[in-house]
Amino acid sequence: MAAPTIDTTFISQFESEVHVAFQRMGSKLRNTVREKKVSAQDDTFPKIGKGVAGQKARHGKVPLMNLGHSKVQVTMADYYAGEIVDKLDMLKTNIDERQVTVQAIAGALGRKVDEILVTAMDAATNDSESSSGGLTLAKVQNVHTRMGDRDVPDDGARFWPVSPAGWNDLISIDQFSDADYIGPDQLPWPTGITAKRWFGFLYWSFSGLDVAGGVRKSFAYHRSAVGLGMNAEPQITPSYENEYAAFLFVGSLALGSVIIDNDGIEEVKYTE
Repeated sequence: MAAPTIDTTFISQFESEVHVAFQRMGSKLRNTVREKKVSAQDDTFPKIGKGVAGQKARHGKVPLMNLGHSKVQVTMADYYAGEIVDKLDMLKTNIDERQVTVQAIAGALGRKVDEILVTAMDAATNDSESSSGGLTLAKVQNVHTRMGDRDVPDDGARFWPVSPAGWNDLISIDQFSDADYIGPDQLPWPTGITAKRWFGFLYWSFSGLDVAGGVRKSFAYHRSAVGLGMNAEPQITPSYENEYAAFLFVGSLALGSVIIDNDGIEEVKYTE
């Protein structure tokens, strides 16, 4: 009579641990974009144009900005990550093996969120930098200048994930890593910094960027420029498969992503 109780406990622990692991080691980009809870197959993100202030004559009417209103559509898609756990392994309650499976499912779901976001960002049309050479000071300055010219807010919500090789390029830039420029508190080596704010962007090393022929694509963007619609948070569905004498644990997500404002994103290529 002990087995059903053990099975139930195992499943409950498994579900709980997947959710915890997803929050800890899941998506690296989700918290840097504009997210919306979606309860349908399709939804929209509203987009409002820029306004211009004007003068008002005494006792005259307040000038209206007549803001442009538009919207972009995001479509949800379903994704799954499954794994089989033998019933006898469950009875042994091997914690290490369970955690390995938990992390594998959570990691797969998290990478899928990032993949969907990167695919959406790849649709951006602002791509003015040459792909030759690494990630240089000049490229960073050019992106900073163009975003400023387009009035992209420099409000702490600009992000720039780079590949590990791109991170190494940044570290080789004196203005990024030399104490003479940034002071002793912002050095990337003694403090073990894995993310750093510089030139108005928050940079960190991210392995999910596409590379082809030694040319890596990276994206500098403002939070408001990229939308993530979440139709369903990570869910775990267990089922017992008699044919295998094992439990099948299926992790699932439903989400979609879209570019909201092309002005707020730049695609920057560099060689590795």
